[in-house]
Order: sequence, then C-alpha cells, then structure tokens
Amino acid sequence: MSTVCPFKIIERLIYARVETIINPLLPQEHAGFRHYRSTVDRVTLLTQDIEDSFLTKKAGVCRSYSSLRHCMTSQSHLQKLLRLLPDRHMVRMIMELFGNCSFTLTTGNNKWSRLRHLKNGVQQGSVLAPFLFNIYTFDLPITVSRKYAYADDLAITHADGDWQAVEGVLSKDMATLGGYLQTWKLKLSTAKMVSAAFHLNKEAKLVLKVNLNDEALLLRAQIPRSNVRQVTHIPPVSRVTSQKVDITRSHF
Repeated sequence: MSTVCPFKIIERLIYARVETIINPLLPQEHAGFRHYRSTVDRVTLLTQDIEDSFLTKKAGVCRSYSSLRHCMTSQSHLQKLLRLLPDRHMVRMIMELFGNCSFTLTTGNNKWSRLRHLKNGVQQGSVLAPFLFNIYTFDLPITVSRKYAYADDLAITHADGDWQAVEGVLSKDMATLGGYLQTWKLKLSTAKMVSAAFHLNKEAKLVLKVNLNDEALLLRAQIPRSNVRQVTHIPPVSRVTSQKVDITRSHF
C-alpha cells in the first residue's frame, strides 16, 4: 500500500531516476506537478492571450473542462510508459508496484470492509500518482484552439473576429478531445464544464453556443474587454495574476 514507508521510498527513487528523462517529453501546456510551473503561470498566460486577442480586434473566448483521473487502466498506462520510457525493466517495475494493489475501508465505529482490489487508477497519496497522470495524458490531440492544462483541468481558447467561427472551432475541438478521453477511458466531468466569452462591447448581445455530443455546454459568463482583469468567478487567482501579467512567453 502507498502508506507504507518502504513503498514511498521506492517511489521516490523511481521518480528521481525517470523524471529527468520524461519531463522534457511532456507537452508545454502541461503545468501540473512539474518543476518551475504552477497554476498562476497558466492563468497569467491565459489572461495575457485574451488581452492580446483584443489588440487584434478579435473576440477572445475561453472554454474549460475537467476530466477525472480515476479511470486509468493498467494496460493503457503500460502503452503510454513504453512510448516515453525506453527501459522495459523500469516500466515493468512501475507496473508491478501499481498492478496488484488492494485496500479496505473503515467507518467511524471501527468496522472494516472486505479487502478490495484497485482495478484502475492509482492509490491516493502515492508519490508517483501525479507524475503517472501527466504521462497518461501527454498525447492530448492537436487542436486549433490553444490548450492550458494543469493536472486534470484543461482550458482551451480560440479568438476570431467571426463569432460563428469561434463557435465552430470550439465545438470541433471539444469533439476531438471528447473522443480522445473516451478512447483512453477518461471520464469527462460534465458538472464542472463551464465556458466564458470575452468580447468587445459591441458584441455584448451575442451568445456563445458550443456543443459536445449534440448538447449545448453551459455558458458561465460573457465578459466585456473592460472587465477581463476582474473575472468574478476566479477572484483569488485574478488578484495574483494581475501582478504578473507582464511575464514573457519565453518563460513557458
């Protein structure tokens, strides 16, 4: 189990050995659980890109969704590991560590459940779990929209002067991402899916319509250019990113 000290020590030894090999192979948009990258960096870059779109007289639009990590299967993970890590012995060791895990549940009155086996995903509290999730999603499909990823949260953006073109690109890219998630057994958290449209004042009456599987996605907010820095549904982050908006893209 991941709570045993020797298990955690082995995990850290493996991480120290493979991190320098795999980290450069992960895509730039992946920022979760990586050195010198953070949520602030991603939100800062997103904010700067939205402001840049206004300089070109285009409507900036943000779509975001969240996918769950608990449906990763062992066979799928084996395929992804072998593509990034050219050491079958190390891959075999990693798969054996996570391939035969069991757990029990206890309640407040000290009653224990029967022993259960973990069929997919990784243990909570595992040192390697976040790193393995990054590996599992390293091959996100290419989209017209730009991607901003942190762990299992992903935002896609597209800017265009034609509102219908924005809707078409976002809907097509959402279908592409939805197909990828279905192929690799990742569940889309539809309850957390929201969208926000950043527009010029003259476009205030337009309503963004983005579809996924023939269903319209929830439009969280339409925000004019003057209010980009005061996005109401992310106040804690906006206060921090407003101070760091001039970070150059070379940092990423």
